[in-house]
Amino acid sequence: AAEQGHVEAQYALGWVYRHGKGVGRDDKEAVKWYRKAAEQEYANAQYSLGAMYWYGEGVGINMAQAYLWMSLAAEQEHETAREWKGKAAAKLTPEQIKKVEVNQLEFKSERGSAKAQFLLGGRCYYGDGIEKDEKEAVKWYRKAALQGYAKAQTNLGLMYAKGEGVLEDFKEAVKWYRKAAEQGFATAQYNLGYSYDYGTGAQKDDKEAVKWYRQAAEQGLAIAQTALGQKYQFGQGVAKDFKEAVKWYRKA
Repeated sequence: AAEQGHVEAQYALGWVYRHGKGVGRDDKEAVKWYRKAAEQEYANAQYSLGAMYWYGEGVGINMAQAYLWMSLAAEQEHETAREWKGKAAAKLTPEQIKKVEVNQLEFKSERGSAKAQFLLGGRCYYGDGIEKDEKEAVKWYRKAALQGYAKAQTNLGLMYAKGEGVLEDFKEAVKWYRKAAEQGFATAQYNLGYSYDYGTGAQKDDKEAVKWYRQAAEQGLAIAQTALGQKYQFGQGVAKDFKEAVKWYRKA
């Protein structure tokens, strides 16, 4: 079963080799099987692999790897792993911890987590714990965006609007803003409103601008409240109404 990828069998085989039950103790074999199960996101195996790195059994002592695997297990509510994660972190520098956090995001991103893909895109964009790389940021934002993750759709739109990591393309930016805006994400609603307001990537349309500014403003986004106030002040896309303008300026 372990050879066929059955995660519980892989973990059990690792445990058997680790403790020498029915076979001669073999820490390297234990690490091999724990790793196979850990890479399938089996929390007990992730914790056990982290422990092997902590003690240097079957592998060299490596606190960064111990922290990585303990962290992944802790995210799955493995209480012992959570405790040991803290102990491992205490042995690492802040920079080392940032690099491990990136490794953690890579692990989850490669397994399809849209949130991790979005966060990894941000790390690549800002060069936080990893070399700054706008093209790599676009790659991960796109993967998350294609899964319908609104924050990633918005950021991908921004990358197109600014020409960062991709060729500048305002129409493509609007396409991604709209996907996120229709999910109710306020920043994307504001960005879409702005696109209609200034005719960037969309035909200038004050009424559409007001529509999207309003949706974002009603969610408390200050920049959208200000933009909506201006529309009322100057009568663009709505009837001029100073009282309504003041109301939105006050909220912002």
